[in-house]
Amino acid sequence: MKKAIQFGAGNIGRGFIGAVLARAGYQVTFADVVETLLDQINERKGYTVHVTDTNSYDIEISGIKAVHSGSEAVVSEIVDADIITTAVGIGILKFVAPAIAKGLASRMEAGVEKPLNIMCCENGLKATSQLKALVFSQLDRKVAEWVEGHVGFPDAAVDRIVPPVLCEVPLDVAVEEFFEWDAERSGFVGGVPDIPGMVPVDNLLAYVERKLFTLNTGHAALAYLGKLRGYETIGESIADEAVRDIVRKVMQQSGEALVKKFGFDHGKHFEYIESILVRFHNPYLKDDCNRVGRDPLRKLAANDRLILPMMTARGYGLPYDKLLLAIGACLHFDNPEDPQSVEMIGSVRETGVEGTIVKYSGIPEDDPVLKEIASAYAEAGTWKPSK
Repeated sequence: MKKAIQFGAGNIGRGFIGAVLARAGYQVTFADVVETLLDQINERKGYTVHVTDTNSYDIEISGIKAVHSGSEAVVSEIVDADIITTAVGIGILKFVAPAIAKGLASRMEAGVEKPLNIMCCENGLKATSQLKALVFSQLDRKVAEWVEGHVGFPDAAVDRIVPPVLCEVPLDVAVEEFFEWDAERSGFVGGVPDIPGMVPVDNLLAYVERKLFTLNTGHAALAYLGKLRGYETIGESIADEAVRDIVRKVMQQSGEALVKKFGFDHGKHFEYIESILVRFHNPYLKDDCNRVGRDPLRKLAANDRLILPMMTARGYGLPYDKLLLAIGACLHFDNPEDPQSVEMIGSVRETGVEGTIVKYSGIPEDDPVLKEIASAYAEAGTWKPSK
């Protein structure tokens, strides 16, 4: 039986990537650091994915197991694995890389010749390439040369909303019906594996940016603007006509830039935007503004979902005022339980909006857009709770 290792046994790992792999006939081993979660997986050896949408049904996942992602057990699993995937968050890849590097070295020593493909299923640009660099930094020359010939590192773009819905059985997970998993065809070794639901593509960057700067940009804007209006959930936020109108325009401004950059069909892309708004309306998925808006400093990075689409639209001479407003709303995101929110709010208080953007987004301190962001921050501050 084909073997898959899924780093990250959280909701995305179980409800999306791990489930797709299991249904494709892989024996899935989850690698994580949460001992209680590992124990539950090894005890139950399965869980249910509750598709909670206009069409609602259950998918049973069985035959799974789990190992600690920093243990020798995961190294042993890597030796004869066919595919490795991650859904841990971009910032955690540096902690995953050492185990993968060790496993690849052991794989070479064991004389395993079958191809292995490693894919990061994260919200970010070229996440697999980032992991590959981290892994290769820990390999000696001999192992690195062997890996180049035996291991593929295709970049990927994934899309599925999997909120932290509490299920009666702790391992179960609720998901929307829609999902998309695109993978860079040229990155595979040994041919593209047959995984129903995973689509090999030739121009992956277009798919990555289309998703990141439409769905993720809109989702973040919805969380930040909704929270300013006093809402706790995404559902409450999208039901507010004023919020919904701004979020639509945020995605449209990003969309105009994407159409210019990649030559997308304008009509089809704007239909894609409307389909995402429908997904945000899903009444069955109770998603939280604090969850969607978490880690605001990461979302304000130069190549992430707020700054890059704004700068891209600006670079093409297109309108970007609503993207600015989303950035301004992000800078107001105040959640004492989120370390990045606490750090960001403290930075704005101590160094101001412009200083904070320079520090975390890398925009030069003499760029006139800083004053536009400061104005957008002030405008966002006038949004009052609707309650």
